[in-house]
Amino acid sequence: MVAPALVDPSRRVLVACVGNLLRGDDGFGLAVAGCLQGRLPTGADLIETGTAGLGIVHQLMEGYGALIVVDAVERRAAPGTVMVLVPEVPEVTEPTLEEWQAQIADLHLAEPSRLLRLARAGGVLPERVLIVGCQPETCEEFEEGLSPSVAAAVPVATGRVQKLVEELLLELNWPS
Repeated sequence: MVAPALVDPSRRVLVACVGNLLRGDDGFGLAVAGCLQGRLPTGADLIETGTAGLGIVHQLMEGYGALIVVDAVERRAAPGTVMVLVPEVPEVTEPTLEEWQAQIADLHLAEPSRLLRLARAGGVLPERVLIVGCQPETCEEFEEGLSPSVAAAVPVATGRVQKLVEELLLELNWPS
């Protein structure tokens, strides 16, 4: 077996779980992160970013071959529906000063699409990006804890993430 530190970092997978524990079902990603702690194979890193999603871009600077973002995602499905999405991240053009300032001003509450564009602009976005999302029941009000339907989706999403990580590590030829 090759020591992980000696392996090309572009063969690793980053699992980034985002959310806000004080906004009900928006805490979904963080609940999944809690279930994934210590359960991912070598070659995969797990981070929790809360609402400070800029941490994803910072972590991607270490070099990864794939990224899985776990978050509550509004798709007008039944609450608790778990889905795997392949986001389209457009090529980034040179932003105007006003666009750049607007991006920077909102990064503390950055949504995944904005962070993916920022990662692409910084040249650190991996080729393979997936979002494991769950349809929330509510995320708009101050509320601690997940709704029953979203809480029931946490183990489903945890299993889905574990399977995706294994598949991506095989794709990236992670040494066994």
